Amino acid sequence: MNKIDPIKLGIIWKRLNGMIDEVAESFIRSSFSAVVRENYDMAFSLLDIHGRQFIQTKKSIPSFIGTLPHTLQEILKKIPADHFSEGDVVISNDSWLGTGHLNDITMVAPIFKNKKLIAFAGSTAHTVDIGGAPSPNAQDSYEEGLCIPICKIVEKGIENKVVIDFLQQNLREPGETLGDIRAQFSAYDVATKKLLTLLNEEKLNDLDQIISNILKKSEQSMRKKIKDIPDGKYVDEMFVDGFDKPLKIKSLIEVKKDNIIIDFSGTSKQINRPINSVFNYTYAYACYALKCAIDPNAPNNDGSFRPVKIIAPIGTIVNPTRPAPVWGRHLTGHYIPPAIYGALSKVIPKNIIAESGSPLWNIYFKGRQENNDKPFVKMFFMNGGHGARSGSDGPGCLSFPSNVSNQSIEQFENQAPLLVHEKSFAKDTQGVGKYVGGPAQKISFESKSSKTIMMTIRHERVIHPPRGILGGGDGSKGIDLVNNKKIPAKTSYPLKFGDIATFQTPGGGGMYTPKKRDRKKIINDIESGLLSSKKAKLIYKKQVERNNDA
Repeated sequence: MNKIDPIKLGIIWKRLNGMIDEVAESFIRSSFSAVVRENYDMAFSLLDIHGRQFIQTKKSIPSFIGTLPHTLQEILKKIPADHFSEGDVVISNDSWLGTGHLNDITMVAPIFKNKKLIAFAGSTAHTVDIGGAPSPNAQDSYEEGLCIPICKIVEKGIENKVVIDFLQQNLREPGETLGDIRAQFSAYDVATKKLLTLLNEEKLNDLDQIISNILKKSEQSMRKKIKDIPDGKYVDEMFVDGFDKPLKIKSLIEVKKDNIIIDFSGTSKQINRPINSVFNYTYAYACYALKCAIDPNAPNNDGSFRPVKIIAPIGTIVNPTRPAPVWGRHLTGHYIPPAIYGALSKVIPKNIIAESGSPLWNIYFKGRQENNDKPFVKMFFMNGGHGARSGSDGPGCLSFPSNVSNQSIEQFENQAPLLVHEKSFAKDTQGVGKYVGGPAQKISFESKSSKTIMMTIRHERVIHPPRGILGGGDGSKGIDLVNNKKIPAKTSYPLKFGDIATFQTPGGGGMYTPKKRDRKKIINDIESGLLSSKKAKLIYKKQVERNNDA
């Protein structure tokens, strides 16, 4: 491999970072859906001709970053590199080849310089509706919507009418989804122009030398960080709510010199409910958890994960076989990082966090508009409390591991006949400790529609709360209500005019014993309305008594 001046490499790396962020922003600003425009439920990356990812926008969803390379590698098996032409775009949302459920559409476009393929621009974006009748009670993936096989949606710059027609005829809001898809087409053009400009200005014919150096440096950095962890085997297991009975996720982490193995053997078998996490999704969140804990500052790319091996037994909830239902795969996948951190807490406690109020909570509202009777399907994200960190409290409404953004209430109320009554922090929901978990949030929606709105929820942590760690207390459990009466956490519920649905997300777990919590922080929590005096006297008795004596 040829050497490159490290200063020049650094400059090109910075330029690539700025470029990819600008390209992604062009997609976000021209997108049609709130889930992309407001929530940033998307990713945009550059990958080499072998499917190795070397850079991505900072707003990318962690799971999409982790699955995009695998998707492109599967695409290249079906459509070899020499079968791509300028102006092509390939699409697929196959759950087992992509992000784990049909609602995420992945596309890639080739980038040529002087008729030579030099890279791919790749993106994934969530679409709220993908047809079908997805529900918490789905028995297989066929119920969950339209599966788009690997195919060219654009060929030499011309849209494939058959693929467009399939989407047009199978979606409830095709204009929104196709608008997002075409916004990505434009972003690919922007990416191509900007990348070629960069190469010309830096007098490079391709990216091969740059990519090789970047991947090598990331690999070296990760291996060095792994070496700092004592060799050994570290185990954790946790129980999650599941459906009819709790399910188990077991992790064994083995560190051998500069390599690390994560083995999920002993995890529960797959079930016929849509919470199974396909291997791609499991792999993505396992790698993300390791990157955050071990080597967060080095560039995130294919090189980072060469020392990492993930074992997920086939037929389990972390590697199901077709046609298992997978619509709510985050209900398992978002548990992967805490399962890993539970094991790593025994050896690198300062690098990990307590459990957050995740898996991510969201709500689907499906109905018909009041003014024109057109169908709508809208989604609202709600984050629970973040787990406490080793040196600070966990923030509220910012659950790890997902990083989707909040949507403004006014924007949401504009899209559907719903009125938001309340969006507030919930008192006494933080896991206690020297550092407390982030508080839960409470939010209420009132139906203002004369027509029934079908509300679908898929929530976890209503039975098993987010765990505290290293002496910290558990966060609060989640609560789902309609008209102040509890409803199942995984259900579809018809909302009539005037019905009020209220949700309280889980609070984050605490870290270290509460006996060590700073008295000033306790007082601040009370004054902020996050902690009641009653609970403070019960949990932080000595600190509170010292304050009274003063």
